[in-house]
Formats: sequence, C-alpha cells, structure tokens
Amino acid sequence: MSKILSIFAILCVGSSVLAAGSYGAAPNDEHQDVFDSAVQPVNPIVQWNRALLTIVRTPKAQPPTIHATRSFAIMHAAIYDAVNSIDGTHKAYLVRLTRVSRFASQDAATDAAAHAVLVTLYPDFQATLDTQLQQLLAQIPDGADKAEGIRIGETVAGHILTLRSNDGSANASIPFFFGTAPGDYQSTPPNFPKQPQFTHWPHVTPFALERANQFRPGPPPPLTSDAYSDVFNEVQALGIAGSTTATPDQALTGRFWNGAIQNYWNEIAQTAAVAHHLTTAQDARLFALLNLTFADDVIAFYDAKYAYNFWRPVTGIREAATDGNRNTLPDPTWLPEVGNTTPDPSYPGAHAVVSASGASVLISFFRRNHFDFTVTSEVLPGINRSFTSFSAAAEEATLSRVFAGVHFRSDLTTGQRLGRQVADFVLDNFLSVRRTGDSDDYR
Repeated sequence: MSKILSIFAILCVGSSVLAAGSYGAAPNDEHQDVFDSAVQPVNPIVQWNRALLTIVRTPKAQPPTIHATRSFAIMHAAIYDAVNSIDGTHKAYLVRLTRVSRFASQDAATDAAAHAVLVTLYPDFQATLDTQLQQLLAQIPDGADKAEGIRIGETVAGHILTLRSNDGSANASIPFFFGTAPGDYQSTPPNFPKQPQFTHWPHVTPFALERANQFRPGPPPPLTSDAYSDVFNEVQALGIAGSTTATPDQALTGRFWNGAIQNYWNEIAQTAAVAHHLTTAQDARLFALLNLTFADDVIAFYDAKYAYNFWRPVTGIREAATDGNRNTLPDPTWLPEVGNTTPDPSYPGAHAVVSASGASVLISFFRRNHFDFTVTSEVLPGINRSFTSFSAAAEEATLSRVFAGVHFRSDLTTGQRLGRQVADFVLDNFLSVRRTGDSDDYR
C-alpha cells in the first residue's frame, strides 16, 4: 500500500459506529431516463456499474482533470469492502467492519455503498441517484437485515472516501512545456490542445501499487534504430486517414475502439458477470479487482508517458526529416485515420495497458480465456464486434491504435507488458481468499 494510505491501513470498525449518511455539472432532472436503463433484473453491482458508465459518458459530468478510473475504483472498493464485511470469505481491501451480522443484506450494502460514493463524487446527479437507490432497495424485503446492510454500506463508503480525499487527484495540472528536439512530444494537429491532459496524474496515490513508477518500462526505441523505422513505416502506411494499405476491417477497427478503453472493458466484465450468474460477493470482488487495476494502470502509464515525453506518430511522420533515420520518409500533411490524437505523449499506449490488464483480470477470475461475447463501440453507435476469448478482444483493442494512426506498435508492446505487470501485482496481493486463522493483510 502506498505511503499516504498506509497510515489508514489497519482499519477495523466495530458495530457501534453509526451509519453516515471529456465537464461541468449535469442537471438533476434531465438524465433520469439514462438511469432507468440501469435498473434491470441483474445483480445490483452490475446495475451500479452501468449507472456510473452513464455518468462518465454524460457530457460535462466528469471533471476534466480527474480521470474517471478513480471513480470506478473508489465505488467498487467501497462495495467490495462492504459486501466482504458480511461475506467474510476474502481479505479486505482497506476496511473490514467487525461484529456485523452474517445475515445482513449484501445487496443493501452494495446499494448504500455505491450511492454514498456516487452522490459524493457527482453531487449534481443526486436526484437520479436517489431514485435509483430507492428502486433497488424496494426490491429487498424490509427488516433488520436490510437495515444492517444499509448501515454497513454507508459506513464503509465513508471510510473509503476519507482515505482517498487527499490522494493528489484534486491538485492542479502541472504546466507542460513542449520540446523541440526530434522525438519530443509536441501538440498534435488538427486539434492542437494548449496543454496535454493529466500531467499531475503520475503524482496521484496509487490504489494498490507501492508507487507510480513501480513498473516503469525502459525508453522507447531510438529514432535511428531499425526498430523505430519498422514501427514508423507500419503506422505511416496503415494509420493514415483513408489508407489504401489498411483493409476496410482494419480501418473500422481503428475507429471502433477509439473511445475510453476502460469503459469497453467494464462492459465486457458486465457481460461476463451476467452470463456466469455471479453472486453479489463474486461480482463485488470481480469489479473491485478490475477497477483497482485500471486506476493504477492509468497512474502507471501517465508516469511513463511524462517520463519519456515521446512524440506521437502524426508528429514523427511530419517531422521525419529531422529524426536522423534514412529509412523514415516525411509526409508533412499526414493525419491519422481517427482525425484527432489524444493529447498526451505516445509511449506507452493506454489502450494496450488497460486491455492487457482487463484480459488478465478476467482470465484469472473466471479461470479460463474462452468466452463468447459481443462488444458495442462507445463511438460508433450500432456497430458491434464479436470475440471468442478475452485475449482476442485485448489484442484487437491494442492493435486498433496502429490502425487509428495514433500509436507506434512499440508503444503497444510495452503497454501490454506494463498492463500485465500491474494486473499481476493486484491479483497476487489484494482481495485474496481468507484462510482459517488469517488476519487481514493490509498493504
């Protein structure tokens, strides 16, 4: 556990504790309909995950300097610790309440924890969140078990929110100065942002990693190397807008995955959870593992991105005459297939990190790779792609960034390795099975 959170690491609260009650704000009443779709006869954890996906996809709802993975990690950490306080089969993440009834409602604990977190993080959605809470709680029989579940959920959520209240996420972005040397990250056409995004995120306290640079990869390939010219020529040919080299399916793939990649993987997890009829406790652990990993993925890859400040393909291709490599040819009008490039350095690739992590967590949790599922694009309405394994989806999502024209393949291979390292660390050290006589091993 990182140093700031380690202060609070051993936190066992007795039953005497009382229950406590890319983006501006969205109006309360206008978005009630989007939450109604989340209330379906499936596990409440999936329903709250759907609700949060709806929020972060609502224009101006997510603060532009706070990465949405933080919200998912906080919500699912609170749900997990609340449910696990009742279930008691696995080690806590940060909070384990003692002297609670094993008959307390896990679903009520889920609802109370998720609601408490979301109304704190997204207060302008309180009316719609309150309605969703009441709809879900109405499905649970009234009585002492329901009341105890609500108390547990609210109590745990309060502690998790407190632990994350000074994690550095609210700090101002760090001013960035674009370099001018070959290989330096520069503002990319045609969007030309004034500043790259999330420059302060390497300094946010990780959720599981000991430090942001724990698995920082080595540098990208030298500009004069054969490795660089190989990846340069690949993306120059396949990633250009209207490429005659890329197949129509490759071009579609580049556009299909051109959204917030963690949202795709949360939806894949929802599909798998519903198909496998997971219990509330199982869902709580799955989504906590997944989203704690994603949150630390983002902290880790921004640490590496801003450590190396490597230029994006659109810059490298336009400025190839300056790279000292005779095997790279400049194209001063080159633009990527997807138009705009994400406003941050190229190395490593975020899609690769998150997709490798997502597949690793799901394969580990379900103890198999094979699973037939369909993915819906976040940015191409009505377009779906089908897969027979988690790893196949991860590989396509990763390679899509070459077809999109926004990453070199070397960004992606390094990103895959980083994602697997983060996922392995979380899986090896958190939310593991409690054995007889074990005490919670807080990190």
